Amino acid sequence: MLLKTVYTAHVTSHGGREGFVRSDDGQLNLKLGMPQEGAQNGTNPEQLFAAGYSACFHSALKMIARGKGVEAADSQVTAHVALNKDERHTYKLSVVLEIAVPGTSEQQARELAEAAHQMCPYSNATRGNIDVELRIAQASEQPQR
Repeated sequence: MLLKTVYTAHVTSHGGREGFVRSDDGQLNLKLGMPQEGAQNGTNPEQLFAAGYSACFHSALKMIARGKGVEAADSQVTAHVALNKDERHTYKLSVVLEIAVPGTSEQQARELAEAAHQMCPYSNATRGNIDVELRIAQASEQPQR
């Protein structure tokens, strides 16, 4: 199958987890810090991954919804990215995508989320490599803007 490149991002890391990252266009220029709960000393790679995954998945969700005639303007996707370590000190990521589509039933939101999971490039890249759970927010749990 021949792939056509649509876009290539160029970001350089200086100093690893305790350095900084900068994109070639200067739009991204962030100090990095080690991941920890509570106070941070900079953005960490898990937050950057969560930002990218949630935005990409949300775009796929909205595209699927639009194709099915479902209003998803107030939808939201929150990515919870966990950095896990096993007894051998091997690190692995896991993700919970929390999806809220106000005005739809839980079943309809799940169908949209499952279809988006098949379309999203992040989902395709992670499939079979890390655990990704799709969690549909109940109406009472739906995050506020």
